[in-house]
Amino acid sequence: MLLNVYNRFPVNFVKGEGLTLIDDKGDRYLDFVSGIAVNALGHAHPKMVETIQKQAETLLHVSNLYYNEAQNRAAEKLLAATGYDRVFFCNSGAEANELALKIARKYGKQISPSKNVILYMKNSFHGRTTGTLAVTGQEKYQADYRPLIPNTVEIEFNDLEMLKAHFNSDVCAIILEPIQGEGGLTSATESFITEIARLAEEHQALVIFDEIQCGMSRTGTVLYSDQLPLKADVVTLAKALGGGVPIGACITKGIANEILVPGDHGSTYGGNPFVCSVAATVLDEITSEEMLSHVKKMGEYAHSALEALQKKHPEIVEIRGKGLLLGFKLDDSLQAGDLVKEALARKLLLVSAGGNVVRYFPALIVTEKEINATIPILDAALNALKEA
Repeated sequence: MLLNVYNRFPVNFVKGEGLTLIDDKGDRYLDFVSGIAVNALGHAHPKMVETIQKQAETLLHVSNLYYNEAQNRAAEKLLAATGYDRVFFCNSGAEANELALKIARKYGKQISPSKNVILYMKNSFHGRTTGTLAVTGQEKYQADYRPLIPNTVEIEFNDLEMLKAHFNSDVCAIILEPIQGEGGLTSATESFITEIARLAEEHQALVIFDEIQCGMSRTGTVLYSDQLPLKADVVTLAKALGGGVPIGACITKGIANEILVPGDHGSTYGGNPFVCSVAATVLDEITSEEMLSHVKKMGEYAHSALEALQKKHPEIVEIRGKGLLLGFKLDDSLQAGDLVKEALARKLLLVSAGGNVVRYFPALIVTEKEINATIPILDAALNALKEA
């Protein structure tokens, strides 16, 4: 019936409450996937439900031929929270990255016909469209779809010498996730970010940060890059921005504001009143000082809990991430995918990432009690794997 593109787990969820998902048999699961960092406010958050009901009775869609108040409201809140100047709303992270690449290519062409090279990172993930695959540094995603768009160059993440060797006047932009998500939760080093800033200024290149997974308050600041010594020219967002409804955003500052003109880009559904009204509500909740403080506190608590688990299980070789964008790397004796299955059998939802990493992504509203509940489950799942 459905196109065979997912290896789905054998469970059918019918209802959600906070950090709990309930399947069609009535079994309850503790959700530490959060729709892969989407459900920032958990499931059926009352303020989101109220907004959805109200907006459904008012206006769902009018197209971008006209202004709509919800889009203006979401834009004002997003730009105020991030410090950026302009925003384009679309439907997904991949679409936001497609727009960022278009901005980069047109920007370069305005300077020189040869300024069309885009640098990207090994083990990155920016989407599954033919454009974003060209800057996704994982051969397993690229191989079957070549030829991809040309003049994209892969850089080893955090490799200063390789970065300097390939950054020249033909580079129009560099794109990276400051914390790689699907690639395994590896963070960019401060020295790498500082060198990107220097080289981008020297060679008049744009910097694009993909914060689709690490942004929107998950690390304790609205953008993770708020913690870095570089403010990118373009930032792409999605996932938690809608809290569960499909929305993406590409935000810009400085010269990146002025590249596109009417007719250069568009989206039929992007920024419609329904998704923007929900995004505005989500932004109110996740960008408050109270929420940011809570995320920092719960992130520290969760990190400590995972450290305690690591002491019992040396197969956990590293805990990665920031705030509530957490994960842990396993040694070669265990496989992340197997641990995810063992946890599922014990009613805990987790998701794996590259590099044999298990992601640990609760909703931002998570409590100490819910974090505590995961540890004995993980303990039992790890023991079961070692005994197998």
